[in-house]
Amino acid sequence: MATKSNEPQYLYLTTTGWKSGKPHEIEIWFVMHEGRYYLVSEHYERSHWVINIQHNPAITFRVAEQTFAGTGRIVNTTVEPDLAAQVCRLMDAKYNWSTGLIVELQAHTS
Repeated sequence: MATKSNEPQYLYLTTTGWKSGKPHEIEIWFVMHEGRYYLVSEHYERSHWVINIQHNPAITFRVAEQTFAGTGRIVNTTVEPDLAAQVCRLMDAKYNWSTGLIVELQAHTS
């Protein structure tokens, strides 16, 4: 896996469980593009964290030593094909993998 040595490999995403209401944290690969963070769900909309975002888009996430509150959304590849293609290129370059459902995380600014 080819990653830049100074670039974090993982992002830690916390969603709210849609059934339990409890925090649910995962470790996941990510890329940044134009100030936003992008993840790919290998199991598409079957992943629990994706289901959680669909029910409640409010999320928190950590990258390196920074923690953010924000909003998650599924990228509609039909409506945003250029964005989807760019995210796939970035994921392929960083991890040699990009197959799945693309999810965008946007950090709230204060």
